[in-house]
Amino acid sequence: MTELTIDEKFEAEQKQADADHHKPTAGAMTGHIVSNHAYINIKLHQLKWFVKGPNAESYKSVLNDTIDENNAWFDKVAEQLLDEGELPPSTMKEYTDYTMIEENGANKYLNAQDMIQTVVNDFATDNMFITRAIKLAQNEDRPFMAQVLVELLGWNNHQIRIYQALLGNSARVGFEEDDEDDED
Repeated sequence: MTELTIDEKFEAEQKQADADHHKPTAGAMTGHIVSNHAYINIKLHQLKWFVKGPNAESYKSVLNDTIDENNAWFDKVAEQLLDEGELPPSTMKEYTDYTMIEENGANKYLNAQDMIQTVVNDFATDNMFITRAIKLAQNEDRPFMAQVLVELLGWNNHQIRIYQALLGNSARVGFEEDDEDDED
């Protein structure tokens, strides 16, 4: 039996990833989450570098903490995929293809409040993928993957609360309409 070349292995990986994204699996959905957190990292750095105003240094401190913790989660989720026999996205092209976090170079010119709101929005977007991945992992009988994702959901919710507080809001402000829509 012949060993596949590096290019053949990568081609097979891409073919499988394409199939998984047409019929979502816990692994494919979690790949989206890894990609989201890669983009969240970039956006958090952008905000840290360009935030201005009387609270800029306080915001930078919170952003630094979030960057460090986000990087740890990025690795933890990718490692969980590897533990489950899955291949996490690992290139900028894959991150770009699989993320749902919107990037905008113009964000560096936003006022501090609007910058902070983008963080809330990004974690809320990521939560949609996490909750879907949790359900898929449970349906696929992958309890350890589900456990890591539940912990990540808790961390994301904590980040939403922190950044909402910086905006003078409670954690769920702006999400009530979404909750009501879910009941229909």
